Amino acid sequence: MANKKRIIGIICIVCVFLIFALKMYYPEFRSLINKPAEVKAADEDLDTEEPDKAHSKDDDIKEADEDKTEPDDVEDEPIGEQEDDSSGTEEEDKDKNNDGKGDEADEKIESPIKEFRAAWISTVYNLDWPSKKGLSLTQQKQEFTYLLDKLKKAGLNSVIVQIKPGADSFYPSEYAPWSEYLTGVQGQNPGYNPLTFMIEETHKRGLEFHAWFNPYRISVKDNMEELAKEHPARKNPDWVVNYGNKLYYNPGIPEVRQFVIDSILEVVKNYNIDGVHLDDYFYPYPEKGIDFPDDELYRVSKRFDKETKGQWRRNNINDFIKDLYRSIKKEKANVKFGVSPFGIWRNKSDDPKGSNTQGGITSYDSLYADTKYWVENGWLDYIAPQIYWYFGYDKADYEELVDWWADVVKGHKPHLYIGHAAYKVEAGNTPWGNPLEIINQVKYNRTIPQVKGSIFFRAKSITDNPLGLADKLKNDIYKEKAETP
Repeated sequence: MANKKRIIGIICIVCVFLIFALKMYYPEFRSLINKPAEVKAADEDLDTEEPDKAHSKDDDIKEADEDKTEPDDVEDEPIGEQEDDSSGTEEEDKDKNNDGKGDEADEKIESPIKEFRAAWISTVYNLDWPSKKGLSLTQQKQEFTYLLDKLKKAGLNSVIVQIKPGADSFYPSEYAPWSEYLTGVQGQNPGYNPLTFMIEETHKRGLEFHAWFNPYRISVKDNMEELAKEHPARKNPDWVVNYGNKLYYNPGIPEVRQFVIDSILEVVKNYNIDGVHLDDYFYPYPEKGIDFPDDELYRVSKRFDKETKGQWRRNNINDFIKDLYRSIKKEKANVKFGVSPFGIWRNKSDDPKGSNTQGGITSYDSLYADTKYWVENGWLDYIAPQIYWYFGYDKADYEELVDWWADVVKGHKPHLYIGHAAYKVEAGNTPWGNPLEIINQVKYNRTIPQVKGSIFFRAKSITDNPLGLADKLKNDIYKEKAETP
């Protein structure tokens, strides 16, 4: 018995030592255990050959208390389980990263007079705000104004706030129950209207407020019984799909698409927002080896005989984007409409019009979001691809993707903003341990006329000031104020 205990003790000591060593010497391991689910797709499966083999983007987001140790959402997007973009060639990638771009550029790039400078404020899983469920009204308000003050101090001029993290809401709604991330109980009134408060405080500070919606996600759990009793999904169970242990509204049902549009218009009509914002969730990020279960719906509702399932799904999303854009403009022409898709539309290996990348996930093939087509048809006021990779990354180089997107928007109406992976910035022997990586990304953007600004995922990744990021924004690239374009 004594020997058995001694052996068990030795095993425990070895395990503790291994975990300590991993955390100390492998920054990517630290990032993995703290991975925000809202953005994980950016890290996901870029080395896989087939886009439809990628993992889910926002599975396994941990509850807020765990995520506060960070990085985050990501969601959005979250976000997959795979670790950072540095494969087995970390030193080689670092050398590329530091080749003229990873270190501060010698030339001074003039600050533009107009530039979109924003951060995503994630509410799902209480990632950014509120910091946890059930805070008092006073605490919630104090936390939000603190975020605004810190973001403004860093030089930002806009916020993109997740007011509908699923089929719930941060405002009284005919289309959704109150969000559980406010009180801890879905459907419970928090005692005030958070959306009214947030808009007023944002405008008071001279910032734009863009309302961020997740159109089709119902719940990150798969149990309908856990939804509020009056939830529209429970009243319309034929609209609901259980996929990857989550619940979604089915984008293939015309009534669902109109319901989602009406729910967004409710906010456009009743609140003084500056923009409507959708992220990268359309059809859900694919589960490995499992197709979204809509075979029968496709069979009975395809638009023409030779319409493939992929075409049918993309047309469902195309119709949604077109109708939403036109509905917003009909209601309030001054409200901007923007989408922040996954950073890769298609790989050149699959389509000569695609980017020179090796994405295991693409918006066109994996999420059925033909974002390039939306730009060409003018159904957006801005597009903000999530380019969550670094300079010199061989599978998805930052410069390659910015240049590709600049060519897409050239000659078209929508503005181009770039989504940056501020959540990846942390000390360590990776390209994201270079404190100038994000700074130089913004500086590079300014050399491309089509790029009109930047959005950072996520708010706390700015306000927590990792590697002095907020200080560098405030004292360097955002030292001079700029109006939104």
